[in-house]
Amino acid sequence: MNLIVDVGNTRVKLALFEQGRLTEQCGAETLSAATLEGLLGGRRADRAVISSTRGPIPGIVELVRRFAYRVLEFTAATPVPIGNAYLTPATLGRDRLAAAVGAAALYPGRNALIVDLGTAVTIDLLSADGVFRGGCISPGMAMRFRALHEYTASLPLCDAIDSERAVGRTTDEAIRLGVMNSIAFEIEGYVARLEGEFEDLCVIFTGGDAKFFVKRIKNTIFANCNLVFYGLNRILEYNASEEHLSLIHI
Repeated sequence: MNLIVDVGNTRVKLALFEQGRLTEQCGAETLSAATLEGLLGGRRADRAVISSTRGPIPGIVELVRRFAYRVLEFTAATPVPIGNAYLTPATLGRDRLAAAVGAAALYPGRNALIVDLGTAVTIDLLSADGVFRGGCISPGMAMRFRALHEYTASLPLCDAIDSERAVGRTTDEAIRLGVMNSIAFEIEGYVARLEGEFEDLCVIFTGGDAKFFVKRIKNTIFANCNLVFYGLNRILEYNASEEHLSLIHI
């Protein structure tokens, strides 16, 4: 049994994998022993991997060591089963690289555009030869709504809307449509540009806000909100192999 700990910008996400299959998952604002106990049900994981977008997390590493026999902290130096053409790998978000590993595992041999809709919107390219080529980062949906509210004198704080209209008829609707459509048009622009450069391009949506955009983007092919989990599990298994015995033994 593998324990996956993904420390994101706003939440900690946890998952269990058994024989390559995701069996349990949960999330929390902060990681606690009670959360781990509840997920594991009194068991101890054979292996665990910890990934963080927040920088060093020694407290979480020490906590997870109490619940797993072997622990891997995913860093810029950790071997991964794909190539990486990013010019500054030390600054590459662990979640972005893990999502690319997940895409390579689930959709092998494909040119893949990975759209992660979370705190930020990241749009990353994995080429068919299994190499992470880089991508783009822009503010996420909640960040855009909050910026309009906090950096103006009178615009209200709004949230997502189901409508796909192009023109809002109230200020509230104009903000909602403006944010939602700007993200949709942004993604469609990247897809159109890269489809002309890469054959058989598959578009993969992931992240907490993906559900708001799957229907809006007409050429979305796949949606997998657990892509980072699959990538981290693949990285854990890869490092547990005879070629990469880099697990920390407790």
